[in-house]
Amino acid sequence: MNWVEVIGYVASALIVLSLTMTSVVRLRLLSMTGGLIFVVYGAMLPSVPIIVTNAAVAGVNIWFLRRELGPQRAIGAVPIEADAPFLQDFLRAHADDIRRGWPGFVALSDEDVVLLLMRDGLPAGVLAGRRDGAVLRLTIDYVMAAYRDSRIAAWLYTGPGVKLLRDAGFTRVVVRNPTPGHTDYLRQLGFQAVDGDLAKDL
Repeated sequence: MNWVEVIGYVASALIVLSLTMTSVVRLRLLSMTGGLIFVVYGAMLPSVPIIVTNAAVAGVNIWFLRRELGPQRAIGAVPIEADAPFLQDFLRAHADDIRRGWPGFVALSDEDVVLLLMRDGLPAGVLAGRRDGAVLRLTIDYVMAAYRDSRIAAWLYTGPGVKLLRDAGFTRVVVRNPTPGHTDYLRQLGFQAVDGDLAKDL
C-alpha cells in the first residue's frame, strides 16, 4: 500500500462514516470532506471520473450546508397544549433519546407552558417549563438528533425566538440539574450558574 492508496482509503472511510451520522450537518460535513479528499485522490491517479463525480458530491454538500446553516433557514416555534395527541405521540417516539438528555423527565403537566419547535414546517423538538412569575423553569428542552446542529437553540435563546419567550411574559429561563453534556450546551448559549441552577436572562 502506498500513500496514494491511503488517501483513497481515508476518503472512503469518511464517506462511510457520514452515513452513520444522525445529524444532518455532520453527515454533510463528513461527506463533503470525503468528496474533496477523493478529488485529490483522483488527481493523483489520475482519474477524471473520480474527480468529476466527487467534485459534484462536495458541491452538493456545500450547497445543502449553506442552506442548512444560512440565514434563510426556516426555524420557528408554536404554542401547543401539553395533552395534545400529536405532542404526546412525538414525545413517545423520541422517549429513549429524551431520557439521555433529560433523565428526570417523565411527562408534561397542564401547568407546563409548551412550545413545539419547528424546522422547515416540520416538528423538530419541544421546549416546556413551569411558569414561576417571570421565570420559565424548564421541564424539557429537546431537539431531534437530526437538527441539533441546525442552530435551533441559538434561534430560541439568542435570536428571534427570544421575543417569543418575552412576549409570553418571561425574563429568565432556568434549568435545574442538567446532565454534563447538556450543561456544556447551555453554557455555550450564555447560561450561567445561579444558586446551583443554570439560568439565562432574556
